[in-house]
Amino acid sequence: MSVETKPQRPILKDGMGRTIVNLRISVTDRCNFRCTYCMPADNVEFMDREKLLSFEELTRVVQVVAKMGIYRLRLTGGEPLLRKDLPTLVKMLKGVEGIEDVAMTTNAFFLKEHAQSLADAGLSRLNISLDALDKEKFAHVNRRDCVQQVLDGIATARDVGFKSIKINAVAMRDFSESEIVQLVDYGRSEGFEVRFIEFMPLDADKTWERDKVLFGHEIIDIIQKKFPMEPIQDSLEIGPASEYRFKDGKGKIGIITAVSNPFCDYCNRIRMTADGKLRTCLFSNNEHNLKELIRGGASDADLEQLIRSALVIKEPGHKINLDDFKRPERAMHAIGG
Repeated sequence: MSVETKPQRPILKDGMGRTIVNLRISVTDRCNFRCTYCMPADNVEFMDREKLLSFEELTRVVQVVAKMGIYRLRLTGGEPLLRKDLPTLVKMLKGVEGIEDVAMTTNAFFLKEHAQSLADAGLSRLNISLDALDKEKFAHVNRRDCVQQVLDGIATARDVGFKSIKINAVAMRDFSESEIVQLVDYGRSEGFEVRFIEFMPLDADKTWERDKVLFGHEIIDIIQKKFPMEPIQDSLEIGPASEYRFKDGKGKIGIITAVSNPFCDYCNRIRMTADGKLRTCLFSNNEHNLKELIRGGASDADLEQLIRSALVIKEPGHKINLDDFKRPERAMHAIGG
């Protein structure tokens, strides 16, 4: 009796020999928050809606990259749930042959309303931005007074039964220190992995300075005083976070040291902006115009050629710590979180 074997997945490599398996897709640059590390407080200029790739165009890109070896997708924004009928897109992407996982990053404000329909469409994992549990600190960093709505959305997502829910908190000096233990306590009690992300130079106001970054080793020191931990070996080879498990066996946390100890050597992702520009690095100033090809009648082979050409010159690293570092011209909300 013969055992049916699964077809071998193609392997997609960049110019540095890194295997690329992950495409992050921004579906909108719009957001209902105005986080200080991402967007200006007001007078934000958003893309005209006709410039955004349609669901059919997004699905076509995914069909191309899936045949090349990408099998993990993450929907981002802005706030992706501001894109109308998002569960429809999730279902379309899940139906693409070769795609094994569709996840989303969200601020959770709209999750209470949409969690069930997203899960029913096939969304399996959520990363939720939550920088502070304290009501005043939340309002300060997000410029919105709605922490309870966010917590309600997270609770609904948990009850719906997503495969994974992670809490992402941007770590900023003189702000996050008092929130870290509270967030860890929340994650441990609710069964979520909390991940702390060093503040990166992607704010629209361009006020980022290295002195404003709360570094990974400092975060670990704060947590260790209450919750002893041990590192999980080789976690960077799986994702961007250095992971630590609690010695009492109650969960784990992640630290994304994008500034102090970048994970660029293990980078396995590329990005596409909501207006169809391929970016091979979050901090890149090079964009490759997939939308122009798609709307100009290009074939799938033409799209694949552009993607492969971009990957050949994918950056070795982001250069934040080097003298010739140049900030991306787009802020985080316009790139895709």
